[in-house]
Amino acid sequence: MALPKITVIIATYNKTDWLEKVLYGYSVQTYKDFDVIIADDGSTEETKNLIDKFKQDYPVEITHAWHEDKGYRRQKILNEAIVMAKHDYILFTDGDCIPREDFVETHAKHAEKGYFLSGGYCKLPMDISKTIAEDDIKSKRCFDVKWLKEQGELSGKNKLKLSVKNSLADFLDVVTPTGATFNNCNSSAWKSDLIAINGYDERMQYGGPDRELGERLVNNGIKTKQIRYKAICLHLDHARGYKTQESLDRNLAIRAKVKKENLKWTEFGIKKD
Repeated sequence: MALPKITVIIATYNKTDWLEKVLYGYSVQTYKDFDVIIADDGSTEETKNLIDKFKQDYPVEITHAWHEDKGYRRQKILNEAIVMAKHDYILFTDGDCIPREDFVETHAKHAEKGYFLSGGYCKLPMDISKTIAEDDIKSKRCFDVKWLKEQGELSGKNKLKLSVKNSLADFLDVVTPTGATFNNCNSSAWKSDLIAINGYDERMQYGGPDRELGERLVNNGIKTKQIRYKAICLHLDHARGYKTQESLDRNLAIRAKVKKENLKWTEFGIKKD
């Protein structure tokens, strides 16, 4: 069966130094049948200038989806990007997650009707995040455990994720106690399945809106598939100034209602009738 063409949606907000590294990562993917939409929650002109620079000589098409900065409205721009996506399969990630060269190919190979894919990430400390440069990404050395350890501290969990391949990665994805949730930094789904549940709930701010989307996908009959040891990306460190207890509590209340009432559709998503 032919592998699906993919639209990669990269969420970003005012972090051009990290986004630049991420775009280098997508420029050297083994799988080429994809395009990129950068879902930009109101960044300044600096981000547009960076994207325009990459557009001049990039191996795949880049589209910049932007709206005005009116506070945290990430789910709204993600919904707009879902509608814009030209391909039937969508891979979601963040502008601070550098993909390994086989990242898009891994999602393409494991895409299956009736499922969404759940990946994870290798969270790096700030010193290593800053050290990684263009050549480290293009040469793939930034995914080498030995090289990373020379740059700073690397957790045992990350060493394992970066080291395993093939049947061992398959085995760990089966036995891992971590649930196959929808994680915006590394998950993929069919566009039709996302449209069927009306996309992201735009009431939600930081703290679980991606999980809530996945919970409605499951309520709508979509199964989950774990690929956290196969689809590898490096999560660059950053502050989370938009994280508040109020938003976390509100999001948890929305998720509790979704679970209790087995909700499949949000009234606050793509369509707002």
